[in-house]
Amino acid sequence: MNNPPSKKTRIVVALSGGVDSSVCAQLLVEQGHDVVGMTIKTWSADECRDERSKGCCSIRDIDDARSVARKLNIPYYVMDLSADFQEKVIDYFVDEYFRGRTPNPCIECNNHIKFGVLAQKAKELGAEQVATGHYARKEFDASQGRYCVTEGRDLSKDQTYVLFGLTQEQLKMMLLPVGDLEKKDVRRLAEKMGLRVHDKPDSQEICFVKGKYGDFVKGYSPERLPGKGEIIDEAGQVLGEHEGSHLFTVGQRKRLRLDNAPDYFVTALRPELNQVVVGREEDLMTTEMTVRRVNWQLLPRTGTTEIKIRSRHEKTPAEIVSIGEQVLVRFKYPQKAVTPGQAAVFYDGPRVLGGGWIESAG
Repeated sequence: MNNPPSKKTRIVVALSGGVDSSVCAQLLVEQGHDVVGMTIKTWSADECRDERSKGCCSIRDIDDARSVARKLNIPYYVMDLSADFQEKVIDYFVDEYFRGRTPNPCIECNNHIKFGVLAQKAKELGAEQVATGHYARKEFDASQGRYCVTEGRDLSKDQTYVLFGLTQEQLKMMLLPVGDLEKKDVRRLAEKMGLRVHDKPDSQEICFVKGKYGDFVKGYSPERLPGKGEIIDEAGQVLGEHEGSHLFTVGQRKRLRLDNAPDYFVTALRPELNQVVVGREEDLMTTEMTVRRVNWQLLPRTGTTEIKIRSRHEKTPAEIVSIGEQVLVRFKYPQKAVTPGQAAVFYDGPRVLGGGWIESAG
């Protein structure tokens, strides 16, 4: 396990009911630590009973997490953080769509809930660290005196992208026991221990949304729906009509329904006018972007780096041109559909240098 505690330690494990967090707890118990299992309930009781809710607090997930805790003979608690989750994650998610941006709620959940509110509760229980089942590792750079996350062994499951926002205090308290394992090894260990979650399917990317994001936004804030608006080209010519600009994101092709322009893609959103701007695929290509609210895990620097602009995006070479309130980045090769609201994460080899939120491209 990467950077394991050197002595017996009280550790809170965020048990989601999935195989990764379950094996995380198992590994820590085997090492002799005082492990406490905790599930974050992100929805109210009525919503958790609703079959449409597939969030982390579904009844099945809580039952699975409890069964793991019982098998490992560790204390187990369910913590209701639904109010915090709504404010910091769901409200943000919906607000971003109405602002014409494409959010990543998993990052905000890690920053504010798992390693924010939960970490504080862990301290109140006398725990020194919080462990999760993320596929990543933690490293301490002695020359800088700073922690950072670094890619795990299983690059196909790498989750460093969603951990870029963690502060030094959060990183110091964090443990990532499965970062040295591949997914197949995690399932094998769970089966060997007799954990019933060993073959449980992986959760979907956004835990609180089942189906289309636009439908979730519509149901959550129907009073804010903009209604029908114009689809226009780069020159301002009206090409068609849409059902609401919140239903679109940069790079999207579906839902346009333009019989006279079938090869068009969304190139920009103008939520203040409820307009969707479209263009050709080449119009989506860009060589630079600005990034705001940057969190540096290692010391800030300009110069060459590699960048991910989406969670499943391959790292691409780039240059950090300037650092300030916003960071200017130039790509070595033009990139397609650089999307405002998504995260841009800077890498120094396998290590996360830092990251922030894409403000604009072009």
